[in-house]
Amino acid sequence: MKKDNIFWISYSDLMTSLFFVMLVLFVVSIGFLKYNLETTEEQLEKIQELQTAVQELPEEHFEYQSEYKRFKLNKQIQFDKGSSEIKPQYQSYLIDVGNSISNLISELKRQEEFEKFDIKYLVVIEGMASKDNYSRNFELSYERALSLYELWLNNNISFNPSDCEIQISGSGTSGIREYSGNEEYKNQQFLIHIIPKMGKIQNYAKK
Repeated sequence: MKKDNIFWISYSDLMTSLFFVMLVLFVVSIGFLKYNLETTEEQLEKIQELQTAVQELPEEHFEYQSEYKRFKLNKQIQFDKGSSEIKPQYQSYLIDVGNSISNLISELKRQEEFEKFDIKYLVVIEGMASKDNYSRNFELSYERALSLYELWLNNNISFNPSDCEIQISGSGTSGIREYSGNEEYKNQQFLIHIIPKMGKIQNYAKK
């Protein structure tokens, strides 16, 4: 009987200890979840602020299409059929476009309110083509986007890879198209997508 009593006392102590362990883990978990929720809400708020700030690119170069969440160049860029070569009359304007994007990203990185966030940017250069029965329109649209990126590089417009990732794409004759019929040729254009990406909040002490 004595042995049985010792067994039940030990078992009771064990269960009590397990209860307190589970209680501590529960409290820690609730605190962790609450912290993550608050962090996520703060990150979401900053992403929304960034998206609003990104829309402040100069109107002389860009038209922001809110329904598509993208930027369209407000100057019509025309190519010869089957060509990805950017004509000289457009080059100065497109260089200004690249500088505007680079300056905006640099300015946002310097803003104190975003300093503790691990913010990076994805800039997508999308080339498009018109429906003109050319057999390589998908390849051609990519080559046109690439020619814009190369124009920027050749004019010392570069993006720090630690802050900004560049993606070059071509949608050919697919995607959201604004023009048809006699205005089909206007679909030969560049679209610019600037997407802020946020990582973990960095803890730091101000100097």
